[in-house]
Amino acid sequence: MRGASSGSSGRRVLVLGGASEIALAIVAELQRQAPREVALLGRDPEALARVAAQLREQGCERVVTAELDALDTDGHERAIAAAWEELGGVDLVIVAVGLLGERGTLLEDIPAALDVLRVNLLGTGSLTLRAAQRLREQGSGTLVVLSSVAAQRPRPTNVAYGASKAGLDALAQGLGVVLAPDGVRVVVVRPGFVHTRMTHGLPVPPLASTPQAVARRVVDGLDGRAAIVWAPRIMRLAMGVIRLLPRSLFRRIGG
Repeated sequence: MRGASSGSSGRRVLVLGGASEIALAIVAELQRQAPREVALLGRDPEALARVAAQLREQGCERVVTAELDALDTDGHERAIAAAWEELGGVDLVIVAVGLLGERGTLLEDIPAALDVLRVNLLGTGSLTLRAAQRLREQGSGTLVVLSSVAAQRPRPTNVAYGASKAGLDALAQGLGVVLAPDGVRVVVVRPGFVHTRMTHGLPVPPLASTPQAVARRVVDGLDGRAAIVWAPRIMRLAMGVIRLLPRSLFRRIGG
């Protein structure tokens, strides 16, 4: 093993999907422990500027931003390398790119479903691989990948989203095994329904959470030995039951 993961103590943080409310909450939770240097990469410069200002108000020692398009896979290596150089190395990478898509329109709007697959699996998978490659070359660090409980059993109301998260989840878990001998840790985060801009207006199911609650679970997981973080914790049990339900019953309860 060439290095060791630093739990939540890593000073230099790279956020891919820099305007993500969950990622911002994770950085804020980390910032409560000690000052951080943060690079935010995302597609909306104005949103990144707002997030950067919030982090500076919270005491982040340094925040830099850069544009990043999840679908520009040819540019991912260059963008991540530039952020790496800007920070002088990275201790913690948070992959928080995601697109929910329209619910229940899988076959009515196939182009939209393909967009979800491209962003959440191809684009985010590319970013995950590029970040993993950098961490391996560095010989240390932690890669946090935001998955979803939807990866466990995709619901008919949002099949493309669940399928894309299932693919990303499997990729991240596999990377965790591959990278362990190199001193790199991978943590897969599986939130349930989280109150964010992305879910605004949707029916709120039981066990709904907030970005701040997810962030606390993630930081606790980083300081422990978790390879998978469920948020809230009870989602692990709930999804274990849901995965075992017969298809006919799953369909009747709104699966």
